[in-house]
Amino acid sequence: MGSKNKLKRFKENETFENVFQPKREELTDGNYKLKGNWNTTVFKNDNPIVLELGCGKGEYTVGLAKRYPHKNFVGIDIKGARFWRGAKTALEDSMPNAKFMRTQIELIEYAFAENEVDEIWITFPDPQIKYKRTKHRMTNLQFLEHYKRVLKPDGIMHLKTDSEFMHGYTLGLLHGAGHKVLYANHNVYKLEGSPEEVTEIQTFYENQYLEQDKAITYIRFQIN
Repeated sequence: MGSKNKLKRFKENETFENVFQPKREELTDGNYKLKGNWNTTVFKNDNPIVLELGCGKGEYTVGLAKRYPHKNFVGIDIKGARFWRGAKTALEDSMPNAKFMRTQIELIEYAFAENEVDEIWITFPDPQIKYKRTKHRMTNLQFLEHYKRVLKPDGIMHLKTDSEFMHGYTLGLLHGAGHKVLYANHNVYKLEGSPEEVTEIQTFYENQYLEQDKAITYIRFQIN
């Protein structure tokens, strides 16, 4: 994407009522106005809140919001030009339950209050295979602590990835730390019993992986 096109999308995001772009210091000073108030201020209902972290183009946020009109969805990514497409689609299709936020994943506990979130989806994260990149892996113990702080005690986590490494790493970590694995499937399109929300919603990159006949994996779990 050219810089001119990126700039255009950034400017358009600023006009979208379903996009929130707090500055880092707005969050880290501990007084972010939406923290603890997403239901009352943003969605204006008491429906469950679901986050998609690293939402990319926003296909999953939009797809889930269409599938579950009685849940509230927030797609989060640091790259606003990327989720511009999802935000625009949500506006065009009049979807009040789909919002987007531009921030870093490790700051979510500054944006959401304790027990404010019901579910978290992580879709096709960078597996960060090199050892020195472990700290950036989105299912490492440190990140799980961030998620735990905003999730309700019975909150659900979802990981969907094309990376066998990420799938195996996460399963091993969850079992080792005593977290509860509710469901795991290492090839959701080939094995029976896969949840419909996992196979019926596909991202742009997922379609490319499927054309290459790459296995798509999925884990549903809870953080104890």
